[in-house]
Amino acid sequence: MNKTELIDKIAAGSGLTKADAKKALDATVEAIKNALVAGDTVALVGFGTFSTTERAAREGINPRTKEKIQIAAKKLVKFKAGAGLADAVE
Repeated sequence: MNKTELIDKIAAGSGLTKADAKKALDATVEAIKNALVAGDTVALVGFGTFSTTERAAREGINPRTKEKIQIAAKKLVKFKAGAGLADAVE
């Protein structure tokens, strides 16, 4: 399912117009993104939890040249499915 199809489902399920459903989806995604950038965790009961974690810098190996390289530290976004979502998918 792509974004357009998701907007159609939201509009059909909520009685909103497609334009309003798009605004609602965009606002939701933006709010989650801003919370993660600020270092907060976003928990949606029954759906799941979005959080960030840091991966430490480490040494790796270039598989082509077998040369050792430094891999920089970075932040990652994690999602843990809630019980309601996990049960629905099974």
